[in-house]
Amino acid sequence: MYQINFKNPIHIYFIGIGGISMSGLAEILLSEGFRISGSDRTQTPLTCRLEEKGAVIYYGQREENLSSGIDLVVYTSAIKPDNPEMIATNKLNLPSLTRAQLLGQMMKNYKTPIAISGTHGKTTTTSMISQILLENNDNPTLSIGGIYKPIGGNIRVGSSDLFVTEACEYTNSFLSFYPKISIILNIEEDHLDFFKDLRDIRNSFHEFARLLPSDGTLIINGDIDCYRELTSGLPCKVITYGSSPDCDYYPKDITYDASGCPSFYLMRRDGKEESFSLRVPGEHNVYNAIAAIALADLLEIPDSVTARALLSYGGTDRRFEYKGKINGFTIIDDYAHHPTEIKATLHAAANYPHHTIWCVFQPHTYTRTKAFLTEFAKALSLSDEIILTDIYAAREKDTLGISSETLQAEIEKLGHHCYYFSSFEETENFILKNCTKDDLLITMGAGDVVKIGENLLEK
Repeated sequence: MYQINFKNPIHIYFIGIGGISMSGLAEILLSEGFRISGSDRTQTPLTCRLEEKGAVIYYGQREENLSSGIDLVVYTSAIKPDNPEMIATNKLNLPSLTRAQLLGQMMKNYKTPIAISGTHGKTTTTSMISQILLENNDNPTLSIGGIYKPIGGNIRVGSSDLFVTEACEYTNSFLSFYPKISIILNIEEDHLDFFKDLRDIRNSFHEFARLLPSDGTLIINGDIDCYRELTSGLPCKVITYGSSPDCDYYPKDITYDASGCPSFYLMRRDGKEESFSLRVPGEHNVYNAIAAIALADLLEIPDSVTARALLSYGGTDRRFEYKGKINGFTIIDDYAHHPTEIKATLHAAANYPHHTIWCVFQPHTYTRTKAFLTEFAKALSLSDEIILTDIYAAREKDTLGISSETLQAEIEKLGHHCYYFSSFEETENFILKNCTKDDLLITMGAGDVVKIGENLLEK
């Protein structure tokens, strides 16, 4: 594997530089004096930000973009061998690294690299941790999988030895990391276009935990089935949190305010109790917050600082994000694209002021839709009204004979009416005719369904 000497900046080319993680890594390297160029399909706020900082970006991926003078090419798992720039990389015999390999090498430059993993909640927990570290004036370097307004984007370049990043399990990318502290939030079936089954996924998380050194620490959700299978044989310290008093950290007396935001007492194994309140809704965020608190304790951050930071934390883009009001109804956008995430979001919505909950769901990838068809139907049925848009293909092609109409039929089998529209325009017109005062409209999914709410607010 090509090894970067971070004391000797080179020219690195990113294939797909506009991705949320790729753009962040490129920005960090720019701050370290590296020459950065790359390509993406379209111009976005993230690519514009990079250009402002000195990166050269090509729109459209072509062999001729890779000119002489490039020392290293970085690419993501979404880039296939027939990509013209990968072909050019091989023709020119240029060294290359995956995004995860690059991130892993960057982590080695910090005394305390922190990696947050799990099927759900990574971005929220990472940004909660970021808020705590910023409140404590720790000056960390942050790589977040979403836009976090307090840092003006998805990346922050700090000057301390703290580096915080999300750790995604897809294609086993997190196995290229070098963490000192790791968090495992939860483990469920997902990414079944890569993993064989849940056992295969659990094995990857076990290998991820094994990356920790003997003086490292694993913070793990004790509610994960048979979590001790994941921690067995680890030389590092293990801290647990969850719903049970058997865990090192657990909540008591969870209550909700008028906006569905929780307050709770945190119970610690040492008997110490402390109250915390959140500005983001849902019980799932209680557990995200507890994982963040456990890390704060490990870093010896005072409770007063942690409590203040969590109370000021307002969420990231596309995580139960308030978008606005039109015709008296409220529009919320949420990134949920897995049945468990959908259930968590709709449970949170139940505590939010509303008359009728409308969920506009855009399924994400054909493989995920097919794998969780029944689970999607059950989860979406928690909404009062359901509207489906076409599947967002992302990296896939339609080879499975699955569609949103298939999901619509599955929902209706459960006795729950469901609408389907093939275009956003049809969806928007239907919403304007049928959503009424005090209704709650949630646009939901990992694709571009957010545009529906944004388009409505412009009408």
